[in-house]
Amino acid sequence: MTNTTMSSGAASADVHQTKLTPRGRKAVLAGAIGNTVEWVDWAIYTTFSSIFARHFFPADDPGIALLATLAVFAVGFVMRPVGAAVIGAFADRHGRKKGMVLTIGMMAGASLVVGLTPDFSTIGIAAPIILLIARLVQGFSAGGEFGSSSAFLVESAAPKRRAFAGSWQQVSVGAGILIASAIGAFITGTFSAEAVDSWGWRAAFIFGAALGVIGLWLRVSVEETDSFTNAKARAQAVPTEKRRSAVYTMFVEHPKATLRVFGITIAGTLLYYMFASYLPTYAAVTTGIPLSQALFANVVGIVIFLILLPFAGILSDKIGRKPTMSMFAGGFLIFAWPAFTLLNGNFWVLLIIQIIGLILLLGYSANCAVIMAEQFPAEVRATGIGLPYALAVAIFGGTAPYITTWLNQNELGSFVWVYCAAAALIGLIVYLTMPETKGKVIN
Repeated sequence: MTNTTMSSGAASADVHQTKLTPRGRKAVLAGAIGNTVEWVDWAIYTTFSSIFARHFFPADDPGIALLATLAVFAVGFVMRPVGAAVIGAFADRHGRKKGMVLTIGMMAGASLVVGLTPDFSTIGIAAPIILLIARLVQGFSAGGEFGSSSAFLVESAAPKRRAFAGSWQQVSVGAGILIASAIGAFITGTFSAEAVDSWGWRAAFIFGAALGVIGLWLRVSVEETDSFTNAKARAQAVPTEKRRSAVYTMFVEHPKATLRVFGITIAGTLLYYMFASYLPTYAAVTTGIPLSQALFANVVGIVIFLILLPFAGILSDKIGRKPTMSMFAGGFLIFAWPAFTLLNGNFWVLLIIQIIGLILLLGYSANCAVIMAEQFPAEVRATGIGLPYALAVAIFGGTAPYITTWLNQNELGSFVWVYCAAAALIGLIVYLTMPETKGKVIN
């Protein structure tokens, strides 16, 4: 064999390692667009909650109606670990594709139900019960979506582009939330208040459900991943009575990996909720900056964040998971104090803080799907990603706004930065001590 032939073969192998195939590109597109639609449907609820609250609860006290509506929203988070366990096990046994088809169908169907449910004044107590059930279904779906779609995206990628492919999971989450906000801005800005209250909010839910049909079509049309197909063939060689559930296998045979995924998520989810979601409200309450300005700074920061995310994934594929995630946690350990100390009601100060925080978050968000997928074999991958992640999100991400608000109301607001820095320190310890998985062969 000549040197030229050998070089050509090496180059071909390298291309195979780094370039997404047409099948891989279609898989990433279907996974990302489907996940975007999931999060449009999830976020439309909060976008219109203050408008539709009185339609599902007694309208004589709008404040109580809104609190009740937000309580139903919070209940959705309780169902996320349940969905992660049940749908994750389903995806590990029957396929990532079937798991993702199930989640998007449930999410879109629940949105359609909310959009079509008659008012409290028409059907009484049945209205809030239907709303609660629909939100429980959406929480169940959201819990199963992360593990199924993350496993699908990472398994569909070329070996040296796994972080890049996995980063689109988080791109699609942010895109879904932005689209939901855009739908809210369009409907409230185009139609009269009476029209929005009468049918506009319903149109938003129904439109979200219609988008689900597109996502469903894309997911039905893709092929199952080779990783799952090979795992299924191995499982079929095992007698039925000896097969274990994915949840059991995850906890018993992979306890370190399970704890590691939980630990990886703590800093990421807490700081994500703080800087990508709650910071505008926090700044408005503590500094007096108009909420509209704070939200605009948040939108600018998130757009920059979404544009840079795939490039952060490429960086992780080049230098590794540990360096990029450690830069995220170490950066926040340094940045937490000035971030909250320098907030003063000035738009430009808030914008700079928002952008720096979201740029640091790239190190986590570009890696979370791939690093979790690389911890587990294909037989339990969707469950192993989804369940510990959902538990950490429910415990640390879901409580971050409440704890921060409690600190401020009890004149302990100066310690908010300590709360964020402590999470960053935990993350830094986890990231520095975990094994590097870039280049790891996954089955």
